[in-house]
Amino acid sequence: MPKPYPKEFREDVVRVALNRDESTTIAQIGADFGIHEGTVAKWLRQAEIDAGNKPGTSTDGSAELRELRRRNRLLEQENEVLRRAAAYLSQANLPKRLYPLVRELAADGIPVAVSCRVLKLSRQPYYRWLTRPVLDAELVEAYRANALYDAHRDDPEFGYRFLADEACTSGEAMSTRTAWRICSRNQWWSVFGKARAKNGKKPGPPVHDDRVERNFTAAGPNELWLTDITEHKTDEGKLYLCAIKDVYSGRIVGYSIDSRMKARLAVDALEMAAVRRGDVTGCVVHSDRGSQFRSRKYVTALTRRGLAGSMGRVGAAGDNAAMESFFALLQKNVLDRRRWSTREKLRIAIVTWIERTYHRRRRQARLGRLTPVEYEAIMKPAANLAA
Repeated sequence: MPKPYPKEFREDVVRVALNRDESTTIAQIGADFGIHEGTVAKWLRQAEIDAGNKPGTSTDGSAELRELRRRNRLLEQENEVLRRAAAYLSQANLPKRLYPLVRELAADGIPVAVSCRVLKLSRQPYYRWLTRPVLDAELVEAYRANALYDAHRDDPEFGYRFLADEACTSGEAMSTRTAWRICSRNQWWSVFGKARAKNGKKPGPPVHDDRVERNFTAAGPNELWLTDITEHKTDEGKLYLCAIKDVYSGRIVGYSIDSRMKARLAVDALEMAAVRRGDVTGCVVHSDRGSQFRSRKYVTALTRRGLAGSMGRVGAAGDNAAMESFFALLQKNVLDRRRWSTREKLRIAIVTWIERTYHRRRRQARLGRLTPVEYEAIMKPAANLAA
């Protein structure tokens, strides 16, 4: 069964189709976006139904029905948790511990998240209880922290290096890096140290190493992706674009456009790329050190898809030069061509240029004067024959 197209991609195709001129046909739009014209027509019919111009079940109606079924199932589960908890707590001469009840409910098919929410418990302590009450690493960390605290209380002028020496003397040996981490977490600073800034402008630490090191080459598709975020002003405000580029062919495999630059922008672009390209396990995704690419949501999305993250240095635009060159083309060919009155018009112009011009009409010298779509279509059979 083929995978569905991403929601943002479908919406962009419908936008372009609804705003086309008289000379542009549905078949042409389908060819521009690489989909069948029947699919475009089906999406247009659904858009007419959603707008109320045609009879039928709207997308919101279907989503509302699914949401009602989900809420009904959730209410049934919550009622079962309350019923079982009342029976469990009413038993005499038994210790009133709720973790065993959560385990029994999980065995009966009720999710742990539902049980913990109804019983006002935290899931992490519950899962720790399932394995063992206290981990060995946590116990060792507690002993080390006690030793460092005792040394800091006796000599507040000592820094973390001296505190580590004192803790080693008392029998809790550790590296200076471990001592710094524990002291930093507990705010045990030397009284002679510098004041720690709360709201500095220093960029955050990288969550990935630089796996690319300015070597923007790939032997095949889905081996190395580049991503970045750009912005442009309209009369309604700024519009942000996060794009993902496959280094092998230069094709934009995923993108997301929104009026706000949040972590969800990068995650949506990554999800679109993963859905459109299929099996992408092991692909390296290189970015700068922006907060969107260091967010927990983005790192989780990389892990879920089996992708490997990579990050350049702070203030080094050359570490992501191949992606910057694409944004320079977009700036020259679309963004700076005229003044944009609305975000909607700019969005349509961006996706039309990417899917119609950049992918299927703009030939690149490094690809042998082929377009990204032509290059992938020609080189994929050759790779299969070589294998």
